[in-house]
Amino acid sequence: MSDELAGRKVLITGGARGLGAGMGAAMAAAGASVVLGDVLKDVGEQTAAGIPGARFVPLDVTDDAQWEAAVAQTVADLGGLDVVVNNAGLEVTSLLVDTEPDDVRRMLEVNLLGTMLGIKHAFRAMRPGGAAGHGGAVINIASVAATIAFPAIAGYSATKSGVDRLTRVAAMESGKLGYGVRVNCLYPGLVPTDMGVKLAVETSGLGLFESPDAAVAAVVDLTPSGRLAEVSDIADAAVFLASDAARFVNGVGLPVDGGMGM
Repeated sequence: MSDELAGRKVLITGGARGLGAGMGAAMAAAGASVVLGDVLKDVGEQTAAGIPGARFVPLDVTDDAQWEAAVAQTVADLGGLDVVVNNAGLEVTSLLVDTEPDDVRRMLEVNLLGTMLGIKHAFRAMRPGGAAGHGGAVINIASVAATIAFPAIAGYSATKSGVDRLTRVAAMESGKLGYGVRVNCLYPGLVPTDMGVKLAVETSGLGLFESPDAAVAAVVDLTPSGRLAEVSDIADAAVFLASDAARFVNGVGLPVDGGMGM
């Protein structure tokens, strides 16, 4: 156990499983108090129970009122709020010729609107006069999909590119208005979580690759580091951005993709 985040109070969306759960465990191991927010109540509560000191709060990131309630509960339970990680995300695999408007709307709602609302309520809580009021850090989870041209993920890539632009505008607003909140984003490479495996299966199902294994091999072939990302790779980067070691890192996107998006 380290102490890079000793005393920090953290809220992570999409925290029930995958990257969110991994970041929660890593931040708790670094000394933070962690609240996991998710729509998956049973899974989220089980995940929180496995992380020392962690708590769970129900949170649909597309719902403004739920954000307000989740942040208020986090501040009340932890005695403050220093870090918000906007991790909740949705990926729908589709060729452009088969685009379903409702699928795109869902990705826009979760990936882009959900992140905007997370920034909104983080700023309101962390800025001077807010419920926490001591500044802090927001970490948005974009994707290597925002920096490469990979088939069948146009909608997802577009929303994650939006997260990148949103991050930079938010950092500037925070600075100009004196909020004291740093805002950065991560570009994770492909991680073999449920979402990553689903992408491999579905792109091969569309005939883009011979098999899910071939889809994974194609990603690895595009990656100078020669492997897929691991949850710990992304979690360690999130700990860095939340820590004082990143105190002058602001308004940027940090690739954690083994060089895939270079």
